[in-house]
Amino acid sequence: MTSQHDALNHVSATQAPAGPTPFPTDEERLALMEAAGIPKEYQQWTGPHGVTPLGVKMGLRYVEMHPDKMVATLPVAGNEQNMGLFHGGAHMVLAETLGSIAAILHARVNLGVENAVVGTELGATHHRSVTEGLVTATCTPINLGRQLTSHEIVMTDDAGRRLSTARMTNMILPNRG
Repeated sequence: MTSQHDALNHVSATQAPAGPTPFPTDEERLALMEAAGIPKEYQQWTGPHGVTPLGVKMGLRYVEMHPDKMVATLPVAGNEQNMGLFHGGAHMVLAETLGSIAAILHARVNLGVENAVVGTELGATHHRSVTEGLVTATCTPINLGRQLTSHEIVMTDDAGRRLSTARMTNMILPNRG
């Protein structure tokens, strides 16, 4: 008799890709960015995948993208935890994705630098649950500096009720070149 643990190991060993996700072709990258709603003027700064593989799997769609405000959605369907609620980790993926991209846009557009940007802190408070529809995240700056950025990311349901509030800090690394 196979245990549940053995069955899970078998599934992940046979279905999970080995190694990192392969980079898309240029055509695939452009198609992914267009499908996700990334404006053409920002596509040069999205990295080799265009849209993160995790964002694609989760159904992430950008509604608005500017250095001072970002809005994106994730469907609840496919992103639930075992009780049928939108997963707290999905809130965090949404928050970290928007906070990171907002910091990159601040560095590129507002500061005019190509320096790498890395997250240094992410925290959230979950206020209520949701079982259907879309979760909309709105990311706005708290502080935009030359070395650090802080953003608030508020997630709401289709009725506009606040589901979660996250805060993210990013560091704009010194240029090593």
